[in-house]
Amino acid sequence: MTARRRILSRLLPQRVRGSAGPQRAMLLTGAVLTALLLLTALLAPWLAPWGHAQLQDGGALFGAQRPPGDGHPLGTTAGGYDVLARTLWGSRTAVAVIGLALLLSVLPGTLLGLVSGYLGGWTDRLLVGVADALYSFPSLLLAILMSVVISGGRSSLGGGLTAAACSVALVFVPQYFRAVRAEVLRVKGEPFVEAARVIGTGHLRIMFRHVLRNSVRSLPLLLTLNAAESVLTLAGLGFLGFGIEPNSAAEWGYDLNRSVSDVTSGIWWTALAPGVATVLAVLGITLLGESLNDLSDPRLRRRRAPAPVTPLPAAKERARA
Repeated sequence: MTARRRILSRLLPQRVRGSAGPQRAMLLTGAVLTALLLLTALLAPWLAPWGHAQLQDGGALFGAQRPPGDGHPLGTTAGGYDVLARTLWGSRTAVAVIGLALLLSVLPGTLLGLVSGYLGGWTDRLLVGVADALYSFPSLLLAILMSVVISGGRSSLGGGLTAAACSVALVFVPQYFRAVRAEVLRVKGEPFVEAARVIGTGHLRIMFRHVLRNSVRSLPLLLTLNAAESVLTLAGLGFLGFGIEPNSAAEWGYDLNRSVSDVTSGIWWTALAPGVATVLAVLGITLLGESLNDLSDPRLRRRRAPAPVTPLPAAKERARA
């Protein structure tokens, strides 16, 4: 084993080491882009040359629609904001809505799926019907309605994040509900669950100690796949004018909305950075989720072909003889 392979065997999990070819390329690309998004969100106050709502420096205004140059590597927007600063600060808004949306959807979806699958009967039928009804709503339309109800459309950072996260969470809850319910229906018939019932273990202990812990293995995959939709929903709200006020936080969808007229006038730099940032964030999270899904499925997992065995000198002599 070469030194490079020994280092990889120590640093990478077994399933990741088992990937090869395009599958490994997709996994590493998604992991790098996702890590870059998280690092940018964490270090945005130190990486950004200006504040997200800063319009001047030392009493002098930045100026509107200035081309890339000294002091403004990516130029300025129609509102006079620095494009690079708005793009870097926008990563924090994207990561915040991802975390809040997943938190508001994973817990209710998991608990409802556990109760529905374990109890069955009319409770199961009722919850399944409600989940199917929620799942039928278009996520962006639901996001617009929630934004109007919660914040009246345009809002502050807290109101905008809450509206986007709640709308996305309502769409995600049925997905986690279905995944957990299907696993609970399988696990509750296992011999160890029957043995727990025989010895007199209470239903709550069986549900949370024996059933739940064996029914959430697929949730990490759903987390990565649904995080990308959170970014797209937030960007869609901002692009349609239902996002966050520019003075409250930076948001890529709002900046794209304001740059539409600039692009038709030949001013390309105001739309390039937020557009590329949105695409890379969604692409990275999607590639990571899809690759993890492939690695978790033995039918889709690709293994490297075994390396040819080099015969020893003694074996060569015996083969010649």
